[in-house]
Amino acid sequence: MKILFLYILFFAGYIEAVQSQPDPWIITANKINPSDYYGVTVANGMIGIVSSPEPFKVKDVVLAGTYDLYGRGRVSNFIKSFNLLNMRLDINGKRVDAPSIENFKQELNMQDASFSSSFEYSDKASIKCSYYSLRHLPFTVLMDITITAKKDLSITASSVIEAPDALRDVQNYYNQIVRPYVTTGLLTSTAKSPTGKLQLCASTCFLFNESHQLEPQVIHEMWDNNLHLMKFDKMVKAGESYTFSIAGSSISSAHNDDPLNEAERLTIFAKLEGHDRLLEFHKKAWKCLWESDIRIEGDDQSQQDVHSMLYHLYSFSREGTSFSLSPMGLSGLGYNGHVFWDADLWMFPALLVLHPEIARSLIEYRVERLESAKKNAFEHGFKGAMFPWESAGSGLEETPVWALSGPFEHHITACVALAAWNYFCVTRDKEWLKEKGWPILLATADFWCSRVERNAPGHYDINNVVAADEWAENVDNDAFTNAAAIANLRNASAAALVLSIVPDSNWNHVAENIPILLLPDGVTKEHNSYHGEGIKQADVNLLAYPLKMITDTAQIKRDLAYYEKRIPNEGTPAMTQAIFALLYSRLGDGNKAYHFFKDAYVPNLNPPFRVIAETKGGTNPYFATGAGGIIQSMLMGFGGLDITADGISQVKSVLPSEWISVKITGVGIMKKTFVITH
Repeated sequence: MKILFLYILFFAGYIEAVQSQPDPWIITANKINPSDYYGVTVANGMIGIVSSPEPFKVKDVVLAGTYDLYGRGRVSNFIKSFNLLNMRLDINGKRVDAPSIENFKQELNMQDASFSSSFEYSDKASIKCSYYSLRHLPFTVLMDITITAKKDLSITASSVIEAPDALRDVQNYYNQIVRPYVTTGLLTSTAKSPTGKLQLCASTCFLFNESHQLEPQVIHEMWDNNLHLMKFDKMVKAGESYTFSIAGSSISSAHNDDPLNEAERLTIFAKLEGHDRLLEFHKKAWKCLWESDIRIEGDDQSQQDVHSMLYHLYSFSREGTSFSLSPMGLSGLGYNGHVFWDADLWMFPALLVLHPEIARSLIEYRVERLESAKKNAFEHGFKGAMFPWESAGSGLEETPVWALSGPFEHHITACVALAAWNYFCVTRDKEWLKEKGWPILLATADFWCSRVERNAPGHYDINNVVAADEWAENVDNDAFTNAAAIANLRNASAAALVLSIVPDSNWNHVAENIPILLLPDGVTKEHNSYHGEGIKQADVNLLAYPLKMITDTAQIKRDLAYYEKRIPNEGTPAMTQAIFALLYSRLGDGNKAYHFFKDAYVPNLNPPFRVIAETKGGTNPYFATGAGGIIQSMLMGFGGLDITADGISQVKSVLPSEWISVKITGVGIMKKTFVITH
C-alpha cells in the first residue's frame, strides 16, 4: 500500500508539473485582481484593443497615426478612439457584471491573436467572450459571445459605442440597411478630435447565426451624447448554447478623407463577408506572420515570453503603411504615441530580420517626413536633415519644451540613417535605395558635416549633446553619438558607390576625424566629462553592437566589465541588459548572456499577462522598445545573425546551458532557417 501511495503521489506531482508548464502560445490568467491588473493588447498594426478586468469591457481602443494637440506638453498626442467593443448582457432581467460571476478566466492566444474571457454566471449560464483585431482588415474588429444555458434563460445583449472624454461634438446614428437577403443595423458614432483637426468615426453591427428571417429584432437606444447602444432579446433553453458576434470598424480622417461613410462601408463589408470568412482570413494572416518565429527548446517560460515579445511587435506594426512605432506601441497613450529612436534602433532591426515587408513601413514613416527633418536642421543652423527626437504626425519636433532631449539628442538622426542603410543591406533593393534610402543617407551625412566643430586639424568634435545615456545632458563627444555619426557618414559613402554616385569626399574626411575617447585604463569613455558615475542605459556598449565600431574582443570585454557595474538596479530601461546578453553570447559566455537576458525583462513584468514595463518595478506597459531589444538579443546574440553589406549572415555565438537549441525561421527575404545548438 505504501508503494502504491508513493506512486500516486509521484504521478500526481508529475501531472501537476506538466499542467503548470507555460504554454508556448497561450497566456492564462486564472486570478483577476482589478487593483493589480495590467491589460494586454490585441492589435493588427492599426487598431489596438487593451483588455479590462471587467467582463464585456475593454479598457482602451487606440488607432495608429491619430494625433492631435492636447494634454501633456503642448504637443501632439495619441487620441483614444471610440470604445466600440463594450457590451452589456442581461440574463432574466439582471445585469451580468463582475460581482455576479465566478471562475473568471482570461486568455491571450498569441498564435491567432485572440483574447478570451470565460466565467460562470451563478447556476444559470456559462459564458465566453472572445475578440480579435482582424489582421487582414486594418480598421475592423470582431467579437464572439457564446452563452451556454444551464436553465431556460431570457437574455438581452447590447452592443455599446462610447466616446472617450477627449473627443468633442459627438454625434450618434442608427441606420438599418435592408436588402432582400440581409438587414444590417448600423450603430455609428462620429466626433471631432480635441482641436477639431481630425474626425474620428466608428460603426458596429451584429452578426447572427440564424437565417435572415429568424434574426432577432434589433432596437436602438440613445443614452447620452457620449454613449448609445443597440440591443436584442433572445430565449435560450437549458442545455443549449447561443452564439452571436459583433463586427465593427474604426477610422479617422488621418486615414481616409470620408471616415464617417467609410466606417459604415467597412462594417457592412464585414457583415457580408460573414463571421467564418472573417476569422478564416485573420487566422491565415497570423499563420503567415508566425512563419517567422524563434523557437527555444528546453525553457518553456522563456519560449512563452519570447513569443509574447514577437506577438506584440507583430501586433503593433503592419505591412503597407507609413506608420512607425512608439515605445508603447498600440497599448495605450504612453509617451504620447510619439516615435523616438526606440523605433529605428530597437524595434526596427528585429522586424527587419523577420519581416522586412513590415520593417519597410517603419522606414517609410521617416522617408515621408524627410522634408520636416530638413526644416528642423535649418532652424538649428545646420545643413541636411536633423530628425526630431520625438515625432508624431507631421515629422516636426514634438518633444515638450521642458525636455532637453528635443533640441540636443541628435544621435537619432544617425539612428534613422542606420535603419535606412540596413534595410537596403537586408533587401538588396537597389531601386528603393535610389528613390528613398539615398535621400535620407545624403541629407543626414550632410547634417553631420555641418554639426561637427572643427577645433583643430584632424580633430572634429560633436559638442553639447544629450547622450544615448540620457542622464548625461549637454556633454561633449558622447561615445554613441560620435560613433553613430561616423557610421552614418561611412554608410552614405557606401550607398553612393552602390548607386555609382561619387560620394562627397568630406564625408570620409569628417568620419576619420571624429574622436572616440578612452579612460586611462583603456575603457571607452562615455563622454568628455565622464568620471565613472552611474548611467541610465547602454551608450559605449552600443559601439560593439549595433554600430560595429569596436570589433576587438578584448576591448568589447573591457567595456562590458566596466559599464555593466554602472547600471543601477532600478529606473533603467530593459534594452541595456539585452545588449549585454547579446554581446556576451557572441563572446562565448552563455551563463552571463542568460543572466542578462532574464534581467532585461523578468523584473519588469506585470500581472496577470507578464506584460513588460519600461523599468524594473515599472507599471507602464507594454514596453515594445524593450521587447525589440530583447528579440535582438535572441536573433543577433544567441542566434548569431548579423546584418552586413551583403545581407544577413551568421557569426559564432553560444547558448545558455539552460537551453537545448534555438531555431529561427523565416529570416530575411529568402525566409531562411537557422538552428543553433551547443
